[in-house]
Amino acid sequence: MQARFFVLIYLFLNVQLFAQESVQTKYDPNELFNPLFYKEYGNSLRTGNGEPGTAYWQNRADYSIKAELNDVTNEVKGSVTITYTNNSPHQHNFLWFQLDQNLFNPNSRGYSKLPVNGRSRYTGVSSEINGGYKIESVKVINMVAGKANEVSVQPDITDTRMRIDLPKTLKTGGDKVSVKVDFSFIVPEYGADRTGILKNDDGNIFAIAQWYPRICVFDDIQGWNTLPYLGASEFYLEYGNFDVSITAPANHIVVASGELINPSDVMTAEQFKLYQYAHISDSTITIRGSQDIENPASRPNKKTLTWKYTITNARDFAWASSKSFIWDAAKINLPSGKTALAQSVYPRSSDGKNAWARSTEYAKASIENYSKRWFEYPYPIATNVASNVGGMEYPGIVFCGANAKTEGLWGVTDHELGHTWFPMIVGSNERKYGWMDEGFNTFINSIADDDFNNGEYKSPPSNMHEMAKYMFNDRTESIMKTPDALKEYNIGLSLYMKPGYALNLLRDQIVGQQRFDAAFRKYIRDWAYKHPSPWDFFRSIESSVGEDLGWFWKGMILENWKLDQSIGKVEVQPGGIKSGYIVTVNNLEKMAMPVVIEYETVSGIKGRVNLPVEVWQNAWSVKARIPVQEELKRVDIDPDKIYPDINEQNNNWLNTSR
Repeated sequence: MQARFFVLIYLFLNVQLFAQESVQTKYDPNELFNPLFYKEYGNSLRTGNGEPGTAYWQNRADYSIKAELNDVTNEVKGSVTITYTNNSPHQHNFLWFQLDQNLFNPNSRGYSKLPVNGRSRYTGVSSEINGGYKIESVKVINMVAGKANEVSVQPDITDTRMRIDLPKTLKTGGDKVSVKVDFSFIVPEYGADRTGILKNDDGNIFAIAQWYPRICVFDDIQGWNTLPYLGASEFYLEYGNFDVSITAPANHIVVASGELINPSDVMTAEQFKLYQYAHISDSTITIRGSQDIENPASRPNKKTLTWKYTITNARDFAWASSKSFIWDAAKINLPSGKTALAQSVYPRSSDGKNAWARSTEYAKASIENYSKRWFEYPYPIATNVASNVGGMEYPGIVFCGANAKTEGLWGVTDHELGHTWFPMIVGSNERKYGWMDEGFNTFINSIADDDFNNGEYKSPPSNMHEMAKYMFNDRTESIMKTPDALKEYNIGLSLYMKPGYALNLLRDQIVGQQRFDAAFRKYIRDWAYKHPSPWDFFRSIESSVGEDLGWFWKGMILENWKLDQSIGKVEVQPGGIKSGYIVTVNNLEKMAMPVVIEYETVSGIKGRVNLPVEVWQNAWSVKARIPVQEELKRVDIDPDKIYPDINEQNNNWLNTSR
C-alpha cells in the first residue's frame, strides 16, 4: 500500500511537471528565497539587527589647513596638518592617504580609462589632463615630553595614493599622530565634474574640492581602504573637525564648508550688517547684489583677505572663490528650534527669478524638509555655488550648474543638499557602494519633490512597465557593482534610478510608508557619523519592519534580474460561473514581486485580489480565486503599472467568447 502511494505521487508530479513544460520560465524559487542570504552572523562590531555593536570602533581624522589661491596662475598652495586618532584594536606602522588631484596627471590610472576619442564626465578630455599634486614636504609630528617633534619622511606615492612609514608605532586605544603635508596644484578647468573653473566675464569662479591630502579609512571590514580615485567612484572618509584658513584676492568672496568665524574681517560694514540680518530672516536677503560686481567699494580695500572657517564632525571640506559672486542668504528653521543659514553665490549671468535668484529659497526648503522627515541638519550653513560642476556635494556646501533654471535648479539643489544625509551624515563607502549615497538620495528627493511648495515641481506617476524596458534590459548592470566597474552610460541608472525606485517600491508597496519611514529614520540615527555596509542596511530595515526581505535585496540590489508576470489561464470554477473563476499567474523571469489582479465583470463590477510575494516561495505558477457570480469581462495584473514588469503584453485577459 505504501509503495503504491509513492508511485501515484510520482506519477502525479510528473504529470504536473509535463504540463508546466509548455511554459518557459527562468524562475527558481530556491535561488531567490534562499535561507542563507546572510552569509555571516552578526557580532559585537556589527549586530544581526543592523546596529553598530558594543565593540564597534572607528578612527578619527582632524584637519588644520592653510591655503592660498592665485587667481592668475590658477594655483592652490596649502599646508595641511592631519591629527589621526587610532581607535582600532590594531597598531599602525604606516598610514595611507588619498591624493585625489593626481587623477589629473597624464600618468594616472584614471587617465588610462579615458575614451580614445571623446570625453568622460568623470575625468574630462586628454587635452585637459595636466595636473596633480606637487608634494613639497611630509613631516610626522609626535609629542615628546610635551613638545612637538617633527620628523621628515619620504612618502611612497602610487597614483592617487600616498603611504608614509611612521618613525614610531601608533598604538591602539586612542593613540594619536600628526602628519603635516605641504602641497600645491593647478586647478583643472574641468575636474571630473567635481571641481573646476567656470570662466566668466566678471571673474572666474573657482570650485575647489578634493584639494588636500586626505587620510584613507581604516575599518573593521577591510582594514586600509586604498582603492585609487579613478573619477567615477566617489569617496570614503573619516570624521573629524576642520579648521581652515583660505587666503584669496580681496575682491573675491570665499564660501566654504562650515561656519565663517571672522565675517567682519572679510566684509564691508554694510555686507556684515546684511549677513547678520539674513541669519534671522525667513525671506532671502541680498548681501552683495549684481550692481556691486563692478563696484570696488563692495569689497574691503586690501590686496588679499584670509577667510577662516570651522566645521565639526564632518568628513570633508570644500570651498569656492570668485570676484563675480552675487551673494544672498536666509534663515533655516530646524525642528529642535535651532537655526542655520542657507546662502547662494552666483554670477550675474545666472541671476533671475526663474534661475539662481531662487536658489536660497530652494536650499532653505530642502534642508527644512529633510530635517523634519529624517534627521536634523547638523551644520551651521548650507551654501549653493553656481559653477561649471553639474552637481556635486560636500559638507555644508554644494556645487551646481550655473545655467540651471526653474525645475532643473530645484532638482539639482535638492539632490546635492540631500547628500548631507547620504553620505555626509551616514558615512557609507561611496568608492565601493555608490548606490548607498546616490540611490538613497534619489529616493528622498522623490518625496521632497512632492513636498516642495505644494508640489510645484511634482512629477507625474511613472509607468513602470515602460520604464522596466529601460531599467532592466540586457545592457543594464547590477546596482551592487562598484561605480568604477560600471559602464559610464549605466552609472545614472544603476546608482541613482534603480535603487531610488527600489526604495520607493519597498516603501509604498511592500512594507508601507509608516513602517518604512520609521525604519529608515532609525537606520540614519544608528549609523550617523559611522560607516555602515550594505548588509548593515539590509539587516537594519528588516529588523525594524519585521519582514524577511532577502528576496527583495537579492532580486533588486544584488542581481540584475528581470520581472515578467503573466496571465496563464482564466477558468470558471468547477461549480460554474456562480462559483467564480480561477486565474493562473505565471512568473517567467528570475525576480518575484507581489501580485495584484484586477477584474471586471460583464455588468461592470470591479474588484482586486492581492497575493503576497510568499506565493512564489515554492512555485513559478500560482492560482487565485476571483469571487464573482457572473461572467468576467477582463482580467489584468499589475493594473497600476507599479512593478517593473518588462512585458505587459501578457498581463491582460479579455473575454473573447462574447
